[in-house]
Amino acid sequence: MTPQRIDELIACYRDGLLNDTLAFWTRHAVDREHGGFMFCLDRDGTLLDTDKGMWAHGRFTWLLATLYNTVEPRSEWLDLARHGVEFIRRHGFDDDGRMFFIVTRDGRPVRKRRYVFTETFACIALAAYARASGEARAADEARDLWNLFRKYMTTDGLIPPKTDTQTRPAKSMGAPMITIATAQVLRETLGTDEYDCVIDECINEIRRDFLKPDLQAAMETVSPDGEIIDHFDGRVLNPGHAIECAWFILNEARYRDNNADLIETGTTILDWMWRRGWDTEYGGILYFRDIYDKPVQEYWHDMKFWWPQNEAIIATLLAYHLTGDEKYARWHTMIHDWAHTHFADRVHGEWFGYLHRDGRVSVPLKGNLWKGPFHLPRMQLTCWRILEEMKGAHSEGAQ
Repeated sequence: MTPQRIDELIACYRDGLLNDTLAFWTRHAVDREHGGFMFCLDRDGTLLDTDKGMWAHGRFTWLLATLYNTVEPRSEWLDLARHGVEFIRRHGFDDDGRMFFIVTRDGRPVRKRRYVFTETFACIALAAYARASGEARAADEARDLWNLFRKYMTTDGLIPPKTDTQTRPAKSMGAPMITIATAQVLRETLGTDEYDCVIDECINEIRRDFLKPDLQAAMETVSPDGEIIDHFDGRVLNPGHAIECAWFILNEARYRDNNADLIETGTTILDWMWRRGWDTEYGGILYFRDIYDKPVQEYWHDMKFWWPQNEAIIATLLAYHLTGDEKYARWHTMIHDWAHTHFADRVHGEWFGYLHRDGRVSVPLKGNLWKGPFHLPRMQLTCWRILEEMKGAHSEGAQ
């Protein structure tokens, strides 16, 4: 990757984040009447639904505070992060300390999920806001949410099982993945290495139970002892999700002075799941595959969702940065070019979320209770930061 290409990509990700993605959401999503944000937006930012996802509130608040912490201390970013924190505090929590998943525009509860993932996004939002604002209360709240999350994840029976544990016990790779990602943010924002041991435990669990070298795949769901469950749900692969896991592990390798074992694990997952997920006919990352290449149950299996492309863009760039292997530079160009060609809305800004396999837009909305300002701006920010590191390394090498 040439210095000129690095500069071009820096401009693409930086300007795409600050002038397009962030501008779209700050222009259309802020609710000045009831507080918080409204994410269910049509292509042009028109409101489609007033219900508010607490999951998305945590994610957007994290982004705003992180931009303040890492890009520039702009008062408008801190003010909006505070706007999000205040809504989360007022309306996000049930009496048991758990969080609601969806609330009405004015904050009345609509739905509460059995998973504790909404809590992790509020946790990173509060941690990033604590660093940005210097508010001790927010740091304490972040730690409390982390402890609650860990309690639920490590105590049998607190989270109702998805399947009957007597008939078909199972566990998901999503649990150790989100633990890694949350712990990494807490470590960065709260300034302590106390989370390293939890990260190690999760990476070891992923290696031991979810990676299948004989099949060259990372499983989404396995039995408690890591065996493949030979049913529809047990055989399904989600290449984009596994590739997201790959860059979480590569990011940990970077933090630990380019740890060779972690680089090997991360690039192995990326290699396996790129080959499983890349659509050789149309381009882009497919949504679901079967471990044995059997038909997949879900009818959207061959669609192209925005977020797997975002995760693949990060993973391939980070893999190239850490290894220097030109294969990853080629893959990064392939996924970067395909995604920006097909997902970016040149008229109203931001990205479409859902495409047919051949790249045609399936639905033109920009936000719903799942899609909001997280995967795309996180990709843009992360890639921008990686490329600045690469540029610095090139400059030092030229001296």
